[in-house]
Order: sequence, then structure tokens, then C-alpha cells
Amino acid sequence: MIFYMIFMIPLIFMNLIVIIQYSFFLILLLLFVKNFEFFFCNLSYLFGLDYFSYWLIVLTFYITCLMYLCCMSFSLSMSLCYLIFVNFSLSFFLYLVFCFLNYLFMYMFFEFSLVPLFIIIMGWGYQPDRLISGLYLFFYTLFASLPLFLFLIYVYDIYGSLFFDYSYGVSFSFFIHLVSVFAFMVKLPLFMFHFWLPKAHVYSPIFGSMVLAGILLKIGGYGIIRFMFMYEYIFNNYSYLWYSLSLFGSLLVSLICLIQGDIKCLIAYSSVAHMGLSLMGMLTMTKTGLVGSYFMMIGHGLCSSALFCLSNISYERFVSRSFYLNKGLITFMPSVCLFWFIFCSFNMSCPPSFNFLSEIYIIISMMMFWGGSGFYFLLISFISAFFSFYLFSYSNHGIFHNSYCFSFVTLREYFLCFLHLVPIIYLIMIVDLFF
Repeated sequence: MIFYMIFMIPLIFMNLIVIIQYSFFLILLLLFVKNFEFFFCNLSYLFGLDYFSYWLIVLTFYITCLMYLCCMSFSLSMSLCYLIFVNFSLSFFLYLVFCFLNYLFMYMFFEFSLVPLFIIIMGWGYQPDRLISGLYLFFYTLFASLPLFLFLIYVYDIYGSLFFDYSYGVSFSFFIHLVSVFAFMVKLPLFMFHFWLPKAHVYSPIFGSMVLAGILLKIGGYGIIRFMFMYEYIFNNYSYLWYSLSLFGSLLVSLICLIQGDIKCLIAYSSVAHMGLSLMGMLTMTKTGLVGSYFMMIGHGLCSSALFCLSNISYERFVSRSFYLNKGLITFMPSVCLFWFIFCSFNMSCPPSFNFLSEIYIIISMMMFWGGSGFYFLLISFISAFFSFYLFSYSNHGIFHNSYCFSFVTLREYFLCFLHLVPIIYLIMIVDLFF
């Protein structure tokens, strides 16, 4: 599959964007026919798949296909070739992150994935402020992940191996715990380390926001799951610290969502709240919590990506992301209003979405971890419903701002929304595949 992707590169510079998209759909078909019933399947040298990586790889390729659907709105110029190449290299690095069975290589491609995203924000982002947001993203991630690199060198020096299934003894050092999870907490992002995320979202183009919300935030969760198996006792001892911060942070960020004046900013902050819930499920260290947080990562990846697409549909017509100008869309774009309603409902985890199932698993695991967290969970869910209602009603109802002209929604945009919607509903029907 790696060679398959490498040999796709000449297609990029021939402006064959549709063939590239079909090639990614073919990769998805190849993944679906693979047998992944074993703990590690399709082992070869440093590569392998298990339950944690399989669905994230599927999500990576699926979001990549949808990104190419967004790129079709660009004119067929030379810059489009470079744009497709940057998107392609980003999806390739992400695929390698989820495929490696070695901590060091996983870390390397975890860092490499930052470079294409930085180029996307700098090259195709909005407004001069994108320069500051790109630096925020770069330095936050770099500052947090360098200690992890030194820690991996230290572990390799002692044990001579960095494979996932190797026994690394027992440690109770808080410093080791902090270094091993800090990089992934910033990427997730955990509350207090999330300041780069709204900036990166607001100033990045639509495909940058899609890949950032859909896949890159999930690397943080994936890394925490992997390192959780490295030193389990440390996580047992110290997870209550991150659990408390995440519980408090998700509640606070949900309230921050209610005072946003920018649509993309609100969706970005809602990502912080949802990934905080996902982190709480992981830190309970129960199978229920782990499954719930994994479901949340996949469901949120599709739902959040769809909301960014919808905000971009409005932005392309009104040249503004402000709530005060994006009003009355139900009168002028009633068909898109249906998608707004569905995805805002799914964002607050209404059935029959995959997010609904994930929140049930997460609340069960949280109640097992600490009984008092049920009260906080209800508050977070309640305020999440509030800001989702706020997002839908403020943008779709009210008096339309008449100083802007209206243009029809294209078939490509309907198709993009529909392709986000189908998996969220369909995954809940095939949930037995995850066990």
C-alpha cells in the first residue's frame, strides 16, 4: 500500500485529481477486504494493523477523499498541483503514523505531519494573521514533543527496543509520565494547551480545517492509547490529574463557545470540548472508556469536518464567518439548512449518530472512575446542546443581511455534506466490527 501511494505521485502533477480520488477510494476498498481479526495483522518489518489503528487509517483516507472534493473548486492551475501534493503527503505521513509498530518511527511521522499542515496554512490560508497562527501551531507542537524524543532515546538506551509489544518494566516516575503524554495532550488538545487550535482553524483554508479536525486531533488520542500500554502503573497513579483538568476544561470551553462571534471559532472550541470528553474516557483505563473514546474520535472526526464544510459554503457566498452577517440561511438555502440541522444535532450527540453511542460508553466509564463525574458530564452535555442550538438557530434564522447577493449551492457541496453524513449513521449499524 505504501508503494501504491508512492506511485500515485506522478498523477498529481498531471492534474488528474479525479483519478487520484478514485485511487484513494480503491485503497479504502483494499482496507475493507483485509482480515484484521487478529491482534496484529498483516505484519511486515515495522508495520502492522490492530483495532486502534485500523479505523483511524480508514478515517484518514476517507477525509482525504473529501478534501480532494473540496480542492475541485480551485481552478486548474499549477498551484493546484502543489496543493494536491501537500494534501497527499499529509495523508501519507498520517497513514505511516497509524501503521508503525515502533514508538520512534511513530513519533517521527507524528512530527512530519506538522510540516504539510504548516504549508497549507501559510500558503492557502486567509488574512495575514495566518502567519501568526502557523507559528503558534509549529512552536506549541515542537515545544511539547522534543522532551518526548529525548525520553524515547533514553528508553532505547536502556531496553534496546522501542516496539509496542515489548515489556518496559515498571515505573512510578511522574516526570516520565509527563514527558510521555505532554506532546499528545497538546495535539489532542487538552484544555490549557488548546490556544493554537482556534487560531489554526480560523486562518486555515477549508481542507486544512477538515484534516485538522478530522484526523490530526486524533493522533493525540492515538498516541495516548499507545503510551498507556507502555507504562500502565503510571497512568493508574496520575491519570486523575489530567481527568480533573479535562473535566473542568470541557465545561469551561463549552461556556466559551456561547460567546463566540465567529462560526469557525465556535466549531473549533466545540472540538476542544469533545476531545476533552474523549480523553476522560481513555483515562478511566477501562475497556468501556477506551471503546467510547475511540468511537468519539471517529464520530467527531466526521461531524466536525462536516460543520467546517457547511461554514465554508456560507463563507464562499457572504465572504464572512461572522454570526451577525450569516443569518436567515433557512430562507435562501433551505436544503443546506437540513444539513446544518442534522450535523448540529449530531454535534450534541443525538441518536442515531455514532457520537450518541460514544457518549453512552464514556459516561458509563466516568461513573465507574468517579461517581461525582456524572453531574459534570450532564452539565457538559447540556451546554454542548446549548452551543449547537446557538450555532444552528443564529445562522439559519433571523433576517437575512441584504447587502450580499445569493448564489446557489453546487452539486459538489451537497455531495460533500452527504458523504460526511452517511458514515456517521451507518457506523452505528456495524458497531460489532469494533469488538
